[in-house]
Amino acid sequence: MGVLYSVIRFENLHELKRLCHWGPIIALGVIAICSTMAMIDSVLWYWPLHTTGGSVNFIMLINWTVMILYNYFNAMFVGPGYVPLKWKPEKAQDTTYLQFCKVCQAYKAPRSHHCRKCNRCVMKMDHHCPWINNCCGFQNHASFTLFLLLAPLGCIHAAFIFVMTMYTQLYNRISFGWNTVKIDMSAAKRDPLPIIPFGLSAFAASLFALGLAVGTTIAVGMLFFIQMKVILRNKTSIESWIEEKAKDRIQFYQTAEIFVFPYDMGSRWQNFKQVFTWSGVPEGDGLEWPIREGCHPYSLTIEQLKQKADKRVRSVRYKVIDAYSGACCPLNKGIKTFFTTPCTEEPRISLKKGELILVTRGLRHWMYGDKILDYLATEDGSRIRGWFPRKCVEKFHCDAETDQASEGEKKNR
Repeated sequence: MGVLYSVIRFENLHELKRLCHWGPIIALGVIAICSTMAMIDSVLWYWPLHTTGGSVNFIMLINWTVMILYNYFNAMFVGPGYVPLKWKPEKAQDTTYLQFCKVCQAYKAPRSHHCRKCNRCVMKMDHHCPWINNCCGFQNHASFTLFLLLAPLGCIHAAFIFVMTMYTQLYNRISFGWNTVKIDMSAAKRDPLPIIPFGLSAFAASLFALGLAVGTTIAVGMLFFIQMKVILRNKTSIESWIEEKAKDRIQFYQTAEIFVFPYDMGSRWQNFKQVFTWSGVPEGDGLEWPIREGCHPYSLTIEQLKQKADKRVRSVRYKVIDAYSGACCPLNKGIKTFFTTPCTEEPRISLKKGELILVTRGLRHWMYGDKILDYLATEDGSRIRGWFPRKCVEKFHCDAETDQASEGEKKNR
């Protein structure tokens, strides 16, 4: 019953709407095509079920499919776990080390981040994955990583079936000029012959499925190695980026401080056990975390506060000189702007002439920043930020007093 309950969680059934997204549709489509074609090719044309090897092969194919789908749906529907609304630490003085989320009306617990897609603060957020249409975080990090491991392994098995099916079925029909090569092709001599002949449509379908399997093996396999790299250091993708920015901040201001990542236990096995457990349920509550000896419990959140203040100092104001509709690929902003649109799910923001933007990062033809809103608009925690074409704005020249204040703040840091 425990296994059944872990597969079907009734309180999460309302989240079936997550399937109505291009990510899950494509992912499940690839799984369905590769699995179905592998089973059909294996049974009909390569390894019949009445043989021992064929039966074992078929069971393995079903096993791959079940395990892949189990971990995929677990990652999607169990979710990452969210910081409770209006959460705050037990000790009031600890709030000085934490950021406050105006949307959730709660303090951001250590290792948590607010996801604009989920509109909640996610515990130990790694990233928002479009393929599961959900965040990868505290509760589903293990299931998501296992999916990244099992999908390439299943695709490698399926790719082997596709290659051998096409090879054995075409061996006696097409001369490859390999007369000197001696290969035992007894598996190609089916007795009795297959009920359905291996025709052009079957070949095309097998070749298409082979392409999907190889592409999935390469792409998802790379993602698995990236995930394992950060897991063995007990980090997330976001925390790796925070650590890089900490080094950049220290180097920019030439301070004597040293930033030490507090959650690395110093052992890969200990870090591994922070994510993977025999029960499948991660240890802890996702709000408090064990730290390495000598580190402050809030050293990471303190660094985030420093980076946030530094971001305000180093960001640049721009003024809108040309209106922009917010289109993903605008046709009226030039060919280079059209073809260099950022490949990200981050939003584009519409611009009106005269508005001010606080730019935090940019590309050659695009920029990313926050609209500078009036006081009443920012009271509810709403922020308007996203990408826009660079040619729609120009640098806004502040008065001398503002420039001097910015320089003074920068030197004081």
